[in-house]
Amino acid sequence: MGTIILIVLLVAVVGGVALLVRQKAAARQRELENAQAEARRWVERLGGQVINLVGSNEASQQALADASERYTAAGSQMEQAKSTEQCALVTATAMEGLYYVRAARTAMGMDPGPELPDLNGQSRAGSVGEDRQIELEGRQLAASPNPGEQTPHYYPGGEVAGRPVPQGWYSEPWWKPALVAGAWGAGSALLFTALFSGMMGVPDVVVVEAAADESGDDSGDSGGGEDSGDYGDSGDYDMSDMGDMGGGLDFE
Repeated sequence: MGTIILIVLLVAVVGGVALLVRQKAAARQRELENAQAEARRWVERLGGQVINLVGSNEASQQALADASERYTAAGSQMEQAKSTEQCALVTATAMEGLYYVRAARTAMGMDPGPELPDLNGQSRAGSVGEDRQIELEGRQLAASPNPGEQTPHYYPGGEVAGRPVPQGWYSEPWWKPALVAGAWGAGSALLFTALFSGMMGVPDVVVVEAAADESGDDSGDSGGGEDSGDYGDSGDYDMSDMGDMGGGLDFE
């Protein structure tokens, strides 16, 4: 009799464990499917803007080209997204593309649409608050809060290879080599100092961290600088909160 009871208990325990495993697997699958649907929604939203907008000037055309690049990258990432983390990267890439869409619409005098969340440490990096032109090693560089003939290149702001780069319009995409290589070249601190030192809207940390990084001194790091130069990195923004935004990003 005791043996029978033991067998019954053992079967019940094994059955309970199997049920629990199946429930957890089903929950993970539902979570993944929800994340994929959310990521796909942002990619499709970006695609609609990229397909339907045509730039009317150099600044808007450049911004839309950058948005199209993010759309292509997000689509490729979407095809390979097999985890919630990978889906978050897709959403981040699509969201960055929407920043460029907003910039293009602004450059064409259109309503940019609703604000987007801080994607990659933008609030920490600040934004260009005044027109500035510098000459550095024979190069003429300009920065402005507004698009123009001299500043047709937009950057949405955030961390690039561990340094905060302010949101704004620039004469050239001088941050791209660091974005691709994941590291800044020698002398880049001089560029940060000349272009951003004392600029309205740009926190001192932008210049301080660049100088500390080049000198090899970590004392300038305020603790928030992580390497997020990759388009896919979600930076300081928790992508899990994106589901709360609903359908609020309707560009008309």
